[in-house]
Amino acid sequence: MIKHAAFLAILWLFSLSSVSAQDRAAQIYNKIIDPNNKEVAVVAHRADWRYAPENSIAAIERSIRQGVDVVEIDIQKTKDGEIILMHDKTLDRTTTGKGKVNQWTLDSIRTLYLKNGASIRTIHKVPTLEEALLVSKGKVMINLDKAYDIFDDVYPILVKTGTTKQIIMKGSKPVEKVKADFGKYLNEVLYMPVIHLDRPGAMQQVDEFMATIKPVAFEFLFVSDTCQVPKLVKERLAGKSKIWYNTLWDTMAGGHDDDMSLQDPDAGYGYLIDELGATILQTDRSDYLLEYLRSRGE
Repeated sequence: MIKHAAFLAILWLFSLSSVSAQDRAAQIYNKIIDPNNKEVAVVAHRADWRYAPENSIAAIERSIRQGVDVVEIDIQKTKDGEIILMHDKTLDRTTTGKGKVNQWTLDSIRTLYLKNGASIRTIHKVPTLEEALLVSKGKVMINLDKAYDIFDDVYPILVKTGTTKQIIMKGSKPVEKVKADFGKYLNEVLYMPVIHLDRPGAMQQVDEFMATIKPVAFEFLFVSDTCQVPKLVKERLAGKSKIWYNTLWDTMAGGHDDDMSLQDPDAGYGYLIDELGATILQTDRSDYLLEYLRSRGE
């Protein structure tokens, strides 16, 4: 009887843990769509590619264990119409194969091995989008890059895996083009416009999107602090929409990138958060950004 009770207790704890893991994506979703939530969401660029090959299952799993909020992955279509995780249109840089992705079938690509960041062959294989979604289901939000033009092929996979509400899509097209191309999906996934703040008409683009689509967030780019528009959009979007910046390299966020943050995180990440209102940061150093946020009590 005691053994039976102990077994039931263990089963209950396991079940509770599983439910908690499955609920995490919903919690992140709610955080991202709430413009008044000031918690900073961390986005792992190409997943944790310093630990495992970019766009690999191992890199995604590592990002989930780290506790990131969003995993950014890239997709390409094979010769036989399968959707795989791959940044480049060619296989050369990240795999042991050569040539264009769209000239290889999935079965052929399965024979290849992924390379790591130092271009060394690993034991890891190229995953399909479906495999990546199943690993991520209920655990993390997913930013699909290079998916805009083939989203009609992508959407059925999202429905099949039950991950539609975990998907973030972004693009730099004007609002009318987005409505024409992507309108039927705007209530299905999160769409975030990408706007270069150094370019003429940037504020007008923001206003046009806010007047029609009302996105939950914008991704902004600017080259240097001589641009004053980032401070203007912070005020314009306060309490209405979140702000996303990339810290991958210096010209994406006025020099306040990962490299600056390694030397002075307050001048890098901290500036984007405190001065420019960022509540979503995409990084190539998710461990470091998470540690910095914890040091701030966030």
